[in-house]
Amino acid sequence: MSVSPGVHSIDHYALNVPSLDEASQFFENFGLDVQREPNQLLLRAADGHVWAKILPAPSKSLAYLSFNCYERDYGALREQIEVAGGRFEECAEPGIWFRDPDDNLLQVKVGDKTMPDQKTVHHHSNTAPNSRGATTRDGVAAVRPRRLSHVLLFTPDVLGALNFYEQALGLKLSDKSLDIIAFSHAPHGCDHHLVAFAKSSAKGWHHAAWEVDSIDEVGAGASQMAAAGHVKGWGTGRHCLGSNYFHYVQDPWGSFCEYSADMDYIGAGVEWPAGDYSPQNSLYLWGPDVPANFIFNTEADIPAPA
Repeated sequence: MSVSPGVHSIDHYALNVPSLDEASQFFENFGLDVQREPNQLLLRAADGHVWAKILPAPSKSLAYLSFNCYERDYGALREQIEVAGGRFEECAEPGIWFRDPDDNLLQVKVGDKTMPDQKTVHHHSNTAPNSRGATTRDGVAAVRPRRLSHVLLFTPDVLGALNFYEQALGLKLSDKSLDIIAFSHAPHGCDHHLVAFAKSSAKGWHHAAWEVDSIDEVGAGASQMAAAGHVKGWGTGRHCLGSNYFHYVQDPWGSFCEYSADMDYIGAGVEWPAGDYSPQNSLYLWGPDVPANFIFNTEADIPAPA
């Protein structure tokens, strides 16, 4: 099946934070492998891939977001980025480096597809009669996410960001709610969303989502983080758009890491029936009410929630 040129995966993201020590503690407790290097941390999931680089800076912000593409699409993507209005930058690292309309720094390079080629299905059968359905609390294994699933960025212009990422990178609309939030996927086989956008008064980093095997691991991850002192967040619940089970844990800088399981999957070249949903039908199917801090952009000049 012919698919138009587009990135196929996120390779990694780089996040500026005020404290590498705090970051190391947080991400290790979350279940990621943290490798300390001079002036940065490398974050790996259970698959061994380096999904994130954590860099020292005075405040939290996205340093850059790196995408992978097929070699056959590389030249066409450069042309698409230029036509869409991307502002190219020189960088010592390989690939195409450019700024989006919100001034986020992006990289596109030829690289391996990190998105799976089909939906990851984990079978958890009902407990058979005369056998135990759960272990004891001291028998629960530490939760270790398998891979990065997606990222969500704050933007003052959700529809403008969506249009740029479609024109420049080939991402496709999955679903949206008015001009409040939008979800996009890569066209070569991808989770329901690879990059999402949420409305704010300024650009900002909202969260990275990490795939785990089941809702049990989502809940166990929440307990794991609470035991380590990270109790602020949102969940456990199930999203409407994307259908995944979730639990968000607030990091030391006001953004979030999400445990995510069983997200909808959109196959290569599939024309997904993207919808425009009301706010009450776009965020969650069940779960606790959304806390005020969940939609607070710490990078914007607005008062913090009480």
